[in-house]
Amino acid sequence: MKAKLGMSPIAWWNDDLVELSDDVSLEECLRQSRSAGFTGMEKGRRFPDDPDVMLPILKAADVTLCGGWFSGTLTVEDLAANKDRIAPMIALFKAVGAPCIVYGEVGRSIQGDRTKPLAQKAVLSDAEMKAYARKVTDFGEWCAGQGMPLAYHHHMAAVVQFEHELDAFMNQSGEGIPLLLDAGHLAFAGGDVLRAIDRHHKRISHVHVKDIRQPVIDALDWKKQSFLDAVALGAFTVPGDGSLDFGAIVRKFADYGYEGWFVVEAEQDPKKNPPLRMAEVGYKELMRVMLAAGYTVETQGFPKG
Repeated sequence: MKAKLGMSPIAWWNDDLVELSDDVSLEECLRQSRSAGFTGMEKGRRFPDDPDVMLPILKAADVTLCGGWFSGTLTVEDLAANKDRIAPMIALFKAVGAPCIVYGEVGRSIQGDRTKPLAQKAVLSDAEMKAYARKVTDFGEWCAGQGMPLAYHHHMAAVVQFEHELDAFMNQSGEGIPLLLDAGHLAFAGGDVLRAIDRHHKRISHVHVKDIRQPVIDALDWKKQSFLDAVALGAFTVPGDGSLDFGAIVRKFADYGYEGWFVVEAEQDPKKNPPLRMAEVGYKELMRVMLAAGYTVETQGFPKG
């Protein structure tokens, strides 16, 4: 089985919490992640939107674009509005050979609002969830028809946060919207990562190997503290530095024959947790558990030729 290891630039620049960002260029970010061993990087705010500009930067760093976040609003806006906003991203991702676009729902979400405590997240009724899941499926099918598949990202403080919400969304949606399984977000919400893989492995097309610091999460007051408060306190980290058993998680993916990207997405204070050092910790741990699970990890970055 083959796998690829990538990173998210959120370890270097946080789009929601500017204070958790290093003054590091895109080129330096790519250099550091590549030197740690990672061959892919998801798109961040310092990436150019012109493929003619992006491709030479990726090629020079020997890194491929392995995904990127799209802020979806299908809970509050129609398909047409989302199609209009994602169309340039589809064109860009196709031009640089990215595998997918990560769909994250920001409509009715409090993930970016530090004034809203975790307990105030929106909850969809059964009827709302059914309609939402069908809508997201239609959107996913349209994007795939344009040549760029989506991967749905369940997320803390969003409408699909808890394990039962993920189960409901997956049960009501269709194969036209594959799943991004994020170990850290699901564990933060009290979910069982291994059980979720058992239930939804057939539709998992992208994986975020985010770790958590359980003591930080256990100490949170959900009635007073927000998702961004949790991030600032250090709720997330890289594999090998947190509380999750990635040996068991990776073995579970291997059991189902998953092949594809495993992306480290660990937003935290880069001054307390230098991104290069954390990248090295995460890569070392992932290589250990992936080789033990029978994976061959690809070492080539930007495609040659």
